Amino acid sequence: MSKLKLIVGLGNPGQQYAQTRHNAGFWFVERMSETFNITMTLDKKFHGMVGRGVVYGMDIRLLLPHTFMNKSGEAVVPMVNFYGIHNDELLIVHDELDLDVGRMRLKTGGGHGGHNGLRDIVPHIGADFHRLRLGIGHPGHKSKVSGYVLGKPTADEQIAFDSMLDAAMRTLPDLVTGDLAKAQQAINSFKLPHA
Repeated sequence: MSKLKLIVGLGNPGQQYAQTRHNAGFWFVERMSETFNITMTLDKKFHGMVGRGVVYGMDIRLLLPHTFMNKSGEAVVPMVNFYGIHNDELLIVHDELDLDVGRMRLKTGGGHGGHNGLRDIVPHIGADFHRLRLGIGHPGHKSKVSGYVLGKPTADEQIAFDSMLDAAMRTLPDLVTGDLAKAQQAINSFKLPHA
């Protein structure tokens, strides 16, 4: 497996969305930018906030699309094309309704699973990129999904999210250097401490 070159967090721009469940992908990349002192700046060419830094010895670019979720491809596709990034060098981090809060999965390829961000990316670059799916749980009925993903986590959920994001961050040495199997083992088996 190739080493990662680009990590994209999916979410919606703007303060009113910053703390909503749909922005779990943003939270992970923002944590990376803080941890590794990677400055994120607005780049109109890529319709988002971009940064570049060294993460465990690897030259990594970060992207937070500012296009709104359902137009994520408008940010991801130009950046992938401009830097010649192959799908096996790309990790997209996003919220996942089909996983309980605090559960996560690392996978390569697959469909968009109804996720509007992935739905906008896959037709342009194919589906065989890596995804880090961060569980946000499901409200129980599809009619409630929109309000749920754009709602803020409860206090207990926020604690669970923080634990999950911390665990995901601990896998970065393996993720960025291409040891996907090792990272996958840690990510897919992660359970909240009290669970």
